[in-house]
Amino acid sequence: MSSIFVDETTGSDTTGLGTKEAPYQSLAFGVYKHGEGAAFQIRKSPDVEYDEPTQSSLKKAKKSAGSIEKKAKKQEELAEREAKEKGDEKEKKERLLEESKKVVLKEDPYLPKAAKAKIAHLGKLRSKRVRVFGWVHRLRQQKDIIFLVVRDGTGYLQTVLSGPVAQTYQALTLTLESSVELVGTLTEVPEGKTAPGGHELVVDYWQVVGAAPGEDEAFTNRLNEKSDPSIRADLRHLVLRGETASSVLRLRAYMLSAFREAFNVESFIEVTPPCLVQTQVEGGATLFKLDYYGQPAFLTQSSQLYLETCLPSLGDVFCVQESFRAENSHTRRHLSEYTHLEAELGFITFDDLMTHIEEIICKTVDILLANPVSAALVKQLNPDFQPPARPFMRLSYADAIKWLNDHGIKHPAEDPDGNTIKDEQGQVQMVEHKVGDDIAEAAERQMTDIIGTPIFLHGFPAELKAFYMKKVPTEPGATGPVFTESCDLLMPNVGEIVGGSMRIADMDELLAAYKREGIDPEPYYWFTDQRKYGTCEHGGYGLGVERFLAWLANRYTVRECSLYPRWPGRATP
Repeated sequence: MSSIFVDETTGSDTTGLGTKEAPYQSLAFGVYKHGEGAAFQIRKSPDVEYDEPTQSSLKKAKKSAGSIEKKAKKQEELAEREAKEKGDEKEKKERLLEESKKVVLKEDPYLPKAAKAKIAHLGKLRSKRVRVFGWVHRLRQQKDIIFLVVRDGTGYLQTVLSGPVAQTYQALTLTLESSVELVGTLTEVPEGKTAPGGHELVVDYWQVVGAAPGEDEAFTNRLNEKSDPSIRADLRHLVLRGETASSVLRLRAYMLSAFREAFNVESFIEVTPPCLVQTQVEGGATLFKLDYYGQPAFLTQSSQLYLETCLPSLGDVFCVQESFRAENSHTRRHLSEYTHLEAELGFITFDDLMTHIEEIICKTVDILLANPVSAALVKQLNPDFQPPARPFMRLSYADAIKWLNDHGIKHPAEDPDGNTIKDEQGQVQMVEHKVGDDIAEAAERQMTDIIGTPIFLHGFPAELKAFYMKKVPTEPGATGPVFTESCDLLMPNVGEIVGGSMRIADMDELLAAYKREGIDPEPYYWFTDQRKYGTCEHGGYGLGVERFLAWLANRYTVRECSLYPRWPGRATP
């Protein structure tokens, strides 16, 4: 007779086989499986040898084996009962589904004609019969009643299906995200109850327009709150159906409309510059190059140069245009393609420029908060939002360097080639800021969050800025760093949302800037001509729409603020 092995330490009553390689854990289980007459070998732990169990331990094991047997029988009976109930339930459901196929809905021609309407326009149609189309956003089935929340892009509508309309095959197999046609009477919800818009649709006729799959392919199985970010990026087209994502994009639309209204009040003209260009604005290293009918061309980094050419004919101008940066940056505030709101103003001073930017920002926010719909979206997405207090703080670059050092905010040390310096332990060496340093994003953000208000950071060193920026006038013979009439507008929780400057107005100074940067002036002839045919003091700026929206809606990353965001490695869907 083969021995049955029991190891009380490493054995298992779940996966064990009673062999020496896979022993049971308890003698009681061994007796239950093989009877008390089996030849048992037992040990307390792997450190000792197997031995026969004592008579008293066998007696005790026999008693426990009886309990195990009773429990097993009880579980078996329970499993059989559950299986039977499940089978009965399945049979009942299948019978119900078969019966439901006999229920055929037809729209009653004797009822008042239903008025087709978007959900947002239903308020004036209460007590009337209406026809609504949309997608099933939420679904709850209760005995003979089905509650649906349907959306059509303009709003959400609570609907009630009862009686025959809830007994059709389509009703019993309805899934989330199916598109439907619903007809019924719009009634005010009873006192004490709530529903979107304060009303609900009591349905008398409906049909599925486009069914969505269930089971493994069901919407909630493909996408839910716990889905990995990479999956959410791949399924962006489905993410957009969610309440938060759609609210962000809806607010974006209102925000752009508010910007246009604010610019209109200031007598700006909107223009549409090209995206395909043959000149650079912010440096060649971040250009997307392409072949344009055998000629080299690029996707634009900025429309600024084109906007400057509009000043003599159209006056102050702005555009809302896509810009592209081939910068391998994966931060939460960078995109490879982003919406760039840019403006150019003529006959102004640097102080005028910053005052104008502040005015446009605040006016846009005021317009959004004055509109009940956009104000509700801001409140939904960012409950603690407060309009920025005026005037905005103005902090010079030199004073910012001092502020950072006074507050112990350092930056990584770099060698002459721009590589981060580490110590022998591999730790990044941190050093104080000095005039001439490019203030890093992390330090800039930390400073902005500590101060807690919008900041115009201005007067950056010329070597850190673009060739076209006007320099701060200096005394003849003065030495030291040369600064520019440039500014960044920094917002708490986001950082830089606007970058602007006065532009070089003198042609000789612009030609010298081309030479200094190693730029061939020939392709820029049309830009240089602005200084030749009636120059003027002028300036402008670019605002990142996604960054502004991230600040307004309190989003963690600008990727949430774009319809289909693009960043390094991501160009789908």
